[in-house]
Amino acid sequence: MPSIANETAAVAGGLASTYNKAFQAAREAVGPQNHPASTLYVVATPIGNLADITLRALYVIERANTLACEDTRHTQQLLRAYGLDRNNSQLLAVHQHNEAEAAAQVIARLAQGERVAYVSDAGTPAISDPGARLVAAVAAAGYRVMPLPGASSVTTLLSAAGVVGEGGFVFSGFLSSKASERQRAIETLSGEPRAVVLLEAPHRIEALAQALSILGSRLITVGRELTKQFETVLTVEAQKLPAWFAEKADHLRGEFALVIHAMDKPKAENDAALDANTLRTLRLLLAELPLKTAVKMTSDITGVSKNLVYDTALSLKKGLD
Repeated sequence: MPSIANETAAVAGGLASTYNKAFQAAREAVGPQNHPASTLYVVATPIGNLADITLRALYVIERANTLACEDTRHTQQLLRAYGLDRNNSQLLAVHQHNEAEAAAQVIARLAQGERVAYVSDAGTPAISDPGARLVAAVAAAGYRVMPLPGASSVTTLLSAAGVVGEGGFVFSGFLSSKASERQRAIETLSGEPRAVVLLEAPHRIEALAQALSILGSRLITVGRELTKQFETVLTVEAQKLPAWFAEKADHLRGEFALVIHAMDKPKAENDAALDANTLRTLRLLLAELPLKTAVKMTSDITGVSKNLVYDTALSLKKGLD
């Protein structure tokens, strides 16, 4: 996920007093809810804009006995920006290189009745950041895991991409840094009809854009520096993506999320594609027979593709239910 260390360092201390009212609001809003001991709290933190912290996140972070974090230095900067400070004994490093071993330390603290909050450098833990192994280990040990939703570059960009299509989306995250493996992955994704979300670092974004250009006219939405001062959200055809990055150096700066839009559904597959006679036959048979039988008989009678008749039948059944 995008790092916010530089922005956090610039405002640390300056905003602390501003968040006093937020802490008070958090106590009033969240106080009645139970936040039990011996629980791991998975806490989302801002991906750029410090104001994107939730009241509940402030409440839990303030009360946690231990803060497990991807980078203790980064988290300390974040805490100071909100007027919080923790001594080193209350911070525990849990990152991709030590997650399995550090999980044992978290479990030991949970066994002592502590509330442990886990935060990654930015965004929601365990999506593309560390945290999944920790969560699995804690759950396997019999302790509760409580998620605190919040900022995520994945949902942030999807909400602004205007993706139209059924079936949700696929999250692929960071593709391989190896050109051949990345190309194979994109060739596979080219056949995926649903929207696909990717993440990329600035030093590899041009290579990714070039690889994605094989998708031709398929739309891609690029999110650069999401929630930050110089945020960019752009939708462009895949074949034009390399040229956009080549326009100016600023286009290459920052952290990136990308959405490959869902494939357009072929017009031949919609209800209107059936001629009036075929549609009438299908309606009559659906009223008397099971769906599959009605589809087969309609196709046999009219000579229209069974797949086309089946798709239309599904739409008709939804309308009848």
